[in-house]
Amino acid sequence: SLLAMENQLLFGKWSFEDIKCEDLSLEDYITVTPLRVPHSAGRWSTKRFKKASCPIVERLTNSMMYHGRNTGKKMMAMKIVEHTFDLIHLFTGENPLQILVNAVQNCGAREDSTRIGRGGVARRQAVDVAPLRRVNQSLFLLSNGARNASFRNIKTIAECLCEELIAAANNDTKSYALKKKDELER
Repeated sequence: SLLAMENQLLFGKWSFEDIKCEDLSLEDYITVTPLRVPHSAGRWSTKRFKKASCPIVERLTNSMMYHGRNTGKKMMAMKIVEHTFDLIHLFTGENPLQILVNAVQNCGAREDSTRIGRGGVARRQAVDVAPLRRVNQSLFLLSNGARNASFRNIKTIAECLCEELIAAANNDTKSYALKKKDELER
């Protein structure tokens, strides 16, 4: 029923109400639809741009399933995200969904460079980045940063993802994703 959808909490803990996206260009691409678990079994790649309507938490969960040994282990990725959100709430006292949205907003490069070949000479040309690519790139960099930080480390991947998201949400330069974004925009 519609009322049940309204009161749905992520992992039974986190509310979807009052989640704000400050960046107007990313508003349509950061989807925060109420869901209990980030596992819709949805086919988000059947049509071009359809993944823009996939909930942002599910997209984060999917981006955690990379690197051969983790491929297809969505339950494991969901546990990592749940644990991460618990840790974010412990450290900041805020809604982890808002921290995630802020981190995604801050980590996507607004400008990039492309190669333009003319007369056998290739030079770099600055171009604006599409909002969907900004969200995609941001999720990739956040999960990659957490993965690299937890590799050969005592810290769990959930702890590393928590630190990465908090640092990115606060525009802290400790974040791998923000360092990479600045590198791209330079």
